[in-house]
Amino acid sequence: MKILVIEDDAVARAILRQALLRLGHEVLEASDGDKAWTLLQTQPVRVIVSDWMMPGMDGLQLCQKLRARPKAEYVYFILLTANTADPANRTTAADAGVDDFLAKPMNFDELWTRLRVAERILRYATQVRQLEEMLPICSYCKKIRDDKNYWQQMEGYINERTGSEFSHSVCPDCYQRVIIPELEQLTGKKHT
Repeated sequence: MKILVIEDDAVARAILRQALLRLGHEVLEASDGDKAWTLLQTQPVRVIVSDWMMPGMDGLQLCQKLRARPKAEYVYFILLTANTADPANRTTAADAGVDDFLAKPMNFDELWTRLRVAERILRYATQVRQLEEMLPICSYCKKIRDDKNYWQQMEGYINERTGSEFSHSVCPDCYQRVIIPELEQLTGKKHT
């Protein structure tokens, strides 16, 4: 799994990098939240292990910015902290979108456990996203069922979700297969 490590302390970053490499992961690194954000624009990752307190954009600010991206793949965010994981800190972090905590100094076994949980959650998040992207559509009338079990015309369904407008026409195949036979039946004349 590709993991982004964000830590302003070079020694702590190197220790974390080596631990992740030993666990068989690919590691990207950044020394602060601003550099991490820039890196994320070209190197998508599914797991981030980030220090909380850093110069510039800190770990919580990065997590909030990450969570604000529309329609992005879910990223599991583990926050490294020297702060105590007291209820107030946990609430602040959870409100920012953090998934899990690791206390400094980092414990290798705890890191392994957190990453196993991350893998499971990311697998389920991918499955849910795939299911949400599927549209249940009637084979006959082409109505689409929404998540409230209401069936509506495809145009209305898409318009509500995207704002797209539709204009209607007849394709050449349907013109030949449907319109011409109907005209012939109505008029009694052969149309070409």
